[in-house]
Amino acid sequence: MWDKNKNSDKIKNILANNAVPMIFIALSVLAIPVSGYSANYLIQEMLTRLARNSFLVLSLLIPILAGMGLNFGMVLGAMAGQVGLIFVTDWAVTGVHGMLLAALIGTPIAVVLGYICGEVLNRAKGREMVTSYILGFFINGVYQLIVLYTMGRIIPITNPRLVLSRGYGIRNAINLTGVRHVLDNLIPFKVSGIDIPVATFLVIGLFCLIIIWFKKTKIGQDMRALGQDMKVAEEAGIPVERTRIIAILISTILACFGQIIFLQNIGTMNTYNSHEQAGMFAIAAILIGGASVSRASITNVFVGVILFHLMFVVSPMAGKVLIGQAQLGEYFRVFVSYGIIALALVLHAWRRMRAKAEARRSLRGEE
Repeated sequence: MWDKNKNSDKIKNILANNAVPMIFIALSVLAIPVSGYSANYLIQEMLTRLARNSFLVLSLLIPILAGMGLNFGMVLGAMAGQVGLIFVTDWAVTGVHGMLLAALIGTPIAVVLGYICGEVLNRAKGREMVTSYILGFFINGVYQLIVLYTMGRIIPITNPRLVLSRGYGIRNAINLTGVRHVLDNLIPFKVSGIDIPVATFLVIGLFCLIIIWFKKTKIGQDMRALGQDMKVAEEAGIPVERTRIIAILISTILACFGQIIFLQNIGTMNTYNSHEQAGMFAIAAILIGGASVSRASITNVFVGVILFHLMFVVSPMAGKVLIGQAQLGEYFRVFVSYGIIALALVLHAWRRMRAKAEARRSLRGEE
């Protein structure tokens, strides 16, 4: 009887931990035939979107490892990357040099913002996600103030195509012709008519290896200990607040680089909204891949990006075929982005309550 109950609990745990990926796999199996897209088209789209989004999503892993949950404050790093791209476009620095310069400009901004975010989150232990979410809104206001009112007036911007007609402030959309597809096309490779962005995947692969190595270092082990139990880690002599700041700093800097990779693939930048979309979609993608607020892996990142963006590609056409309106796919995107985050938070709260109930039962000696 005990074995039967144990097996039943194992099955329930597997279903609970993988419920979201299974739902999206089922939806994809149903939507792909209805959309009518060819296999080559879908493979090309998935490769493009993997290259475009994976680095951003990978930047979420370190704070989760450190027990800080989903870093909604990653948008701070994305804003830093966009500032770098604005200056690179203004100075007409093109090619790989332009991307590297944008990263060089964005890094110190990301360091400052990441440190501020880490300090704030240290004063909001246990409420990191909602705090980082609100902090993102606040820094977004500062970003828009700088970009809309000081650039071209106090901060010199010489390119008239970047400035609004009033003489200051950056335009809503910037054409990134100087860095468009620079990394993606650095090592051209094509198989059966499918373009493979080899250089971008090499950068992503290198970063994955760095994450694996980082987890084995002293600071990585400290972050893992923090993620398991902050009080025990503190009693073991681990500098809790310093380690948490480092986790957020790394995440913010990597989000800066990830946003630059993302935008060089897109080729245009929405000055006032691109960072918001990147943050929300990255968090939704890692959750769809099977990650949770307290547990995530590199596998979750790639599975999530594929499943999330596969639905993005097929849902408009599937909606058009089924009900005659492709707009349904757009509504579905918004529903998925916010709905999956809400579901993840509900599951996280349920698991915590269940863990506490099991701990109480074990203390009472119940089976």
